[in-house]
Amino acid sequence: MARKRLSRLQWGFIKAFVHCICLIPFAFIAWDAVNDLLGADPIQTLHFRTGDWTLRFLLVTLTMTPLMRLLKTPTPVRFRRMFGLYTFFYASLHLCVWLVLDQSLSLDNMLEDVPESPYIILGLSAYCLLIALAVTSTAGMMRCMGKTWFALHKLVYAIAIMGVAHFFWLTKLDYTEPLIYAILLALLLAFRWQTLKALFISNNKGGK
Repeated sequence: MARKRLSRLQWGFIKAFVHCICLIPFAFIAWDAVNDLLGADPIQTLHFRTGDWTLRFLLVTLTMTPLMRLLKTPTPVRFRRMFGLYTFFYASLHLCVWLVLDQSLSLDNMLEDVPESPYIILGLSAYCLLIALAVTSTAGMMRCMGKTWFALHKLVYAIAIMGVAHFFWLTKLDYTEPLIYAILLALLLAFRWQTLKALFISNNKGGK
């Protein structure tokens, strides 16, 4: 009993530590905002920083399954939901910067801006899909939805592609950072494809 309680306690500390790490970017953003350290164009800086962290957490989330397979331990997958929810958190901050600071919550401004900036439509579409994944991320929803849950949560790959495309589309000069994200995503998608291919071949052999 004591060993189990200690294990749970250790796991609790680990989760708390990871939560703190995930909140560090938000702390730096908030500190810079409060102390007027966001540069000449603070709204644009907030756009890019919250967007960057959204993509970073999204890619980290996608990395958990490959890590599980490479390390042959389920531990990384236990953090997948946490990283996914932090992806949604930073995406929500990113959206709030646009809605509140950029558009001043003006519907007229939004309707004028969106047709001229198709990347906004792409970003909003990705966010709507993220909402669906966040709302259904609980164990209860997984049990309730069954196989539909797994089909729905595979949309995370589409969201990642849309997110990287959104970044590429709004970038005007230096494409280095979005290119890095694109390469990392391509590697993760390639790993996913190889895993599915190996599983398909294995199932076919088993059927014979």
